[in-house]
Amino acid sequence: MKKKIGLSFTATNYPNYWQWFDENDLGSSFELVTVSFEENNLDDMLQCDGFVLTGGVDIHPSFYKGAEQYPNMPNTFQPERDNFESKIYRHAKQLKLPILGICRGQQLVNILEGGRLTQDLGEEKNQVHRKLEADKKHSINIAASSLLYSISGVESGEVNSAHHQCIDPLHLPASLQSVAFAHDQTIEAIEYSDPSDKGFMLCVQWHPERMEKNQTNPLSINIKKAFLDAINNSVK
Repeated sequence: MKKKIGLSFTATNYPNYWQWFDENDLGSSFELVTVSFEENNLDDMLQCDGFVLTGGVDIHPSFYKGAEQYPNMPNTFQPERDNFESKIYRHAKQLKLPILGICRGQQLVNILEGGRLTQDLGEEKNQVHRKLEADKKHSINIAASSLLYSISGVESGEVNSAHHQCIDPLHLPASLQSVAFAHDQTIEAIEYSDPSDKGFMLCVQWHPERMEKNQTNPLSINIKKAFLDAINNSVK
């Protein structure tokens, strides 16, 4: 029986996540399943063996006691999505199922663990991180003691960027540790501080599913392979 990978639905570039896992990745071992707040398909969620929490619109500020008004805020939020994906994370964590958080997904995991967000990076940092027509690109440094380093095999590299919010480093919960940083100290990746007796969990602020050379860049392809290996090795 194939193991099922739950991809949380987003109206923003969703096909990129689906296409990232090609036939060579999936083979006879895995299949992709859309888990969507629009469908509220919790039954499908319960059948999944691992999850990708995808990018998209800002999380509603009420989730982390943020200001109701802030620069570059969206015209509309999706609190139904926030609630639905919170259920995904808590379900996966309880059953120790592998979790990969991407951009918004990283921010959501941080919030659910008790953290907060910097609601807008500000004009200077937005020049580096915020997407306009195309993703921005910048370098990151990775902690040599981290899971991310053991997966990627690199202590630095170039990633793409398409966000105007980030984890507030002053409110990073004790259960999480930051393991990668941009040159301006924006947190680019998080892991569990104590991964013992927990499932695989890695979150990144960039978009490995759509970065250039995503089939060769270790900050994309190695992350995907590690996530698939974790699903393959997990016991539901």
